[in-house]
Amino acid sequence: MVEPLIEFRHNGVVKLRPETSVATGGALSSVSTDGHTRGAIVQLLLEGPVTAGDIGSRLGISAAGIRRHLDALIEAGDAEASAPAAWQHNGRGRPAKRYRLTAAGRGKLTHAYDDLAAAAMRQLREIGGDDAVRAFARRRIDDLLAGIDDAVVTGDVEQTANEVAAALTEAGYATSTAPVAGPLPGVQLCQHHCPVSHVAEEFPELCEAEQEAFAEILGTHVQRLATISNGDFACTTHVPLSSTPAAAGEPTDDRHAARADSTTTQGVSR
Repeated sequence: MVEPLIEFRHNGVVKLRPETSVATGGALSSVSTDGHTRGAIVQLLLEGPVTAGDIGSRLGISAAGIRRHLDALIEAGDAEASAPAAWQHNGRGRPAKRYRLTAAGRGKLTHAYDDLAAAAMRQLREIGGDDAVRAFARRRIDDLLAGIDDAVVTGDVEQTANEVAAALTEAGYATSTAPVAGPLPGVQLCQHHCPVSHVAEEFPELCEAEQEAFAEILGTHVQRLATISNGDFACTTHVPLSSTPAAAGEPTDDRHAARADSTTTQGVSR
C-alpha cells in the first residue's frame, strides 16, 4: 500500500510517484489525487503518533476524508491506531486516536542509498577496522549537532534537548521531545524516523555514537530505551533533568573541549 506511493531518500525528501491506471478522465484524476494525498499522510505519520484531525488541519482536508485513507493503510498493515497517553488528553470527551506507521509500513518506504551506504561502511571497516567505523559514526553525529551549545554552558538541559530535536528533524529524523514525570523526571527524545536505520542494523556504531553525543551535549547520562534498527517504532532516549555525570571517568569540561576540537577539525577537513 505504501510502496507505490512514496519514496523517502536519505535527506527526508519525499518523491511522489506517478499513478498508473487503465481508467481515463475523472477516474484517473481521482486515483492520482488519492495517491498524492495518501503519500502526504504517510509523510506525516513518519513524524510520530498524530490524530486524524491534526493531519486534516495540515493538509486542508476533512478529518473524515483523512480517516478513509488511514483505514486503508491500517487494512494493509501499514499503519495502526492507539489511544493517546494521559498527558496528551486535553479537554472533555473521548480522546482522539493517534495514528502511526507500523514497522511493516516503514519497511516499504524505499531508502535509495542504503545499499551504497552499507557497502561503503563495509569497505571502511575492511580498510580501517572498527575504530574507523566508530570515528566516522561519531563525526557524522557531531556534524549534525554542530552549533548547539552544551547544556553545561546553557544550564538548561530541557532547552538543549529541544535544540537537539530540531537539529535532528532538519536532518530527516522527525524528532520530538516529551516531558516525563515521576520519581526520575526528564525528557524523552523521540526520533520517529531514521534515514540510516537499515544501515544501523548492520552497523550499531551509528546508534552508539548518537547516544554518546547526546550524553556529552546534554551534560548528563542518557539511556536509549528503543531503536528503530531493533524493530521499535521510534528511537527513544531518556534524558534525566537531574544532575548525573554523562560518562564515568571523563570530566565534563574535557568532553566539551574534545567536542569543540572535533567540530573544528571537521570544518578544516570539509
